[in-house]
Amino acid sequence: MYNHAVADGYLTKDENPALKVPKPRRLPSTRGALADAKLAELNAAAASSGNDPELDALLLRLHTETACRRGGALALRPVDLDEEQCLVRLREKGETERWQPVSPTLMQYLQQHAHDRGAVGRRDGQLLRYRNGTPVTRRRYDHLFTRMGGILPWVATQQISIHWLRHTTLKWVERNFGYAIAQAYAGHADGGSDAGTTVRYVRAKLSEVAAALAALTGEQHPLQ
Repeated sequence: MYNHAVADGYLTKDENPALKVPKPRRLPSTRGALADAKLAELNAAAASSGNDPELDALLLRLHTETACRRGGALALRPVDLDEEQCLVRLREKGETERWQPVSPTLMQYLQQHAHDRGAVGRRDGQLLRYRNGTPVTRRRYDHLFTRMGGILPWVATQQISIHWLRHTTLKWVERNFGYAIAQAYAGHADGGSDAGTTVRYVRAKLSEVAAALAALTGEQHPLQ
């Protein structure tokens, strides 16, 4: 309300009383990497329950392999799949864009999904769709983890979300392959507010990201 008064000229910026109210302290994140057993439990529950387990299993695998954000997955189009090199083009926050390695198995799943659900040739272009051809929205993620919380109590207790999968994958990559490759895997390698200063001097090649993915999935990647 007070910000509108400043914008309309009734108050100056220094007279805005909202500036005198202390902001609540931001608590540190309690998010931690999921243990392998918990991740397997989550995937098994998603793939065996709900009204579209095939879609939910694909979402979890996509986010686990690529560590992409929700927006990156929803922006995927069939033309963003490079079958020969097993790469997907991700568009995420800050208008960032990158090619991210995926396993041959995931590439097959994505192509089959696009074909079976009529994504190929659609005017709106989105790849991820429901069985009736309607594009998936952010609500699917909320529905997925609400359902998982009903099946697996720890999911509800810890408020597990798709971002936990991103954190889990990137933590694993950092521990096993180092900071630079983890930054590239996360899509931070070109700089930005979430990249950090060091990344300007330490950059990983796409082939190195592919090697980390291969170790994560146990599948050979074409770029290795």
